[in-house]
Amino acid sequence: MLGFPANNFLAQEPGTNEEIQDFCKTNYDVTFPLYQKISVKGDDQHLLYHYLTDEKRKADITDGNAFEEKLAGFGQKREKANDVLWNFEKFLIAKDGSIAARIAPDVTAEDERVVAAVKAELAK
Repeated sequence: MLGFPANNFLAQEPGTNEEIQDFCKTNYDVTFPLYQKISVKGDDQHLLYHYLTDEKRKADITDGNAFEEKLAGFGQKREKANDVLWNFEKFLIAKDGSIAARIAPDVTAEDERVVAAVKAELAK
């Protein structure tokens, strides 16, 4: 698991890389690596997320569109159909480097569908 903080979503992560890392460890007991803050959408989108969102244009594992509708009520809308919707959107990368799954931000890592997808990839 790798984390890439981004401030693209209603200014949720305005701090420095160190402040974000401290916040995540203190409040969410994050133990996986957090990398430097990047942009995951828009004109300054990091090349990693350009690749991820071009290769997997929409989530494979989702709980419908209620979360997206809720965010739209706060003014948070996708500009492009393949944009990352919100922090905590996840990409499962296969051993060969391909994208095995794109997981909506409101689906937890503990969701049985996510666990099954990870187990399937590890079994390959």
